[in-house]
Amino acid sequence: MRRASSFVMAALLSLTLAACGAGSNGGSQPAAQPQTPSQTETPAAGETKTVKLGLTQFVEHPALDSIRQGILDGLKESGYEDGKNLAVDYQNAHADMNNAVTIAQKYAGDHKDIVIAIATPSAQAAAKAITDKPVVFSAVTDPLSAQLVSSLEKPEGNVTGTSDKVSMEQQLELIKTFLPELKKLGVIYTTSEVNAEVQVKDLEEATKKAGVELVKAGTSQMSEIQIAAQGLVGKVDAIFIPIDNSVVSSFEAVLGAAEANKVPVFASDTDTVKRGAVATYGIDYYKMGVQTGEMAARVLKGQAVAETPVEISKTADLYINESAVEKFGLTVTDALKQQAKELIK
Repeated sequence: MRRASSFVMAALLSLTLAACGAGSNGGSQPAAQPQTPSQTETPAAGETKTVKLGLTQFVEHPALDSIRQGILDGLKESGYEDGKNLAVDYQNAHADMNNAVTIAQKYAGDHKDIVIAIATPSAQAAAKAITDKPVVFSAVTDPLSAQLVSSLEKPEGNVTGTSDKVSMEQQLELIKTFLPELKKLGVIYTTSEVNAEVQVKDLEEATKKAGVELVKAGTSQMSEIQIAAQGLVGKVDAIFIPIDNSVVSSFEAVLGAAEANKVPVFASDTDTVKRGAVATYGIDYYKMGVQTGEMAARVLKGQAVAETPVEISKTADLYINESAVEKFGLTVTDALKQQAKELIK
């Protein structure tokens, strides 16, 4: 009897174990099947990767703000839209190089897919901090002097972008159209900005050829800009503002001193003319932003940085502020008016 009873118990135990092995959760669901690599690694149909963009700008003023908007529009036109497949982290350095460095280091730590830097100081900070992801710059006057690239045609490493360099000879010719007897020209610039120093050097060469004395007023911080403008009053026939981010952002301080003493102010960018400078042969900064955004999109789609040459604007349009012409007691010829792309009232 004992041997028979043991046999029956063993049989019952075997049936119970077989039933438990038939499924999970008490046997009510079939056993889970192992997932294939395609099930775990392939995104759902229609799902796209969100690109992480670090967008850094050295200081806010109308020209650079126009570039930023153009960049976002250029990216959108190329298939990258903020809030959809693009996550934009915009940071402003407020004209402080230390801030620009901190922003660039933050982007490096965040592992952004691409960084776009507006203006030379921000571009320099980004290029130094980020070496494993593309860095695309905009509004860098001289990328070679700024040591961002070793070649405009074939950039090495991970950096390329667009340049806003304009002809100082052309700007001087324009000033002399309004002031044929020009003898002394003042220029206000930031000594720590490479782009400003390059322009002043070019302007020195142009004025020397034209027999005009260049009076330089270099500043190291924004609080000195108004003092520099006041210091030029009575010493020069006109004041020129290069593409200098700190000076342009403080343009109203220069303009106040100039208007009070009837010293005409000329500029390098079109937005500063709209703010009260007399005239310029300048580029359209919004279009440059679009151009930069399209360039960044090509890089995101796989184009190598080395195959993405630095692009320099080849055309400059004439902008004249007729209200400023009148305030400074100047005249503008009909021929010059006809050349102008825009006459600002």
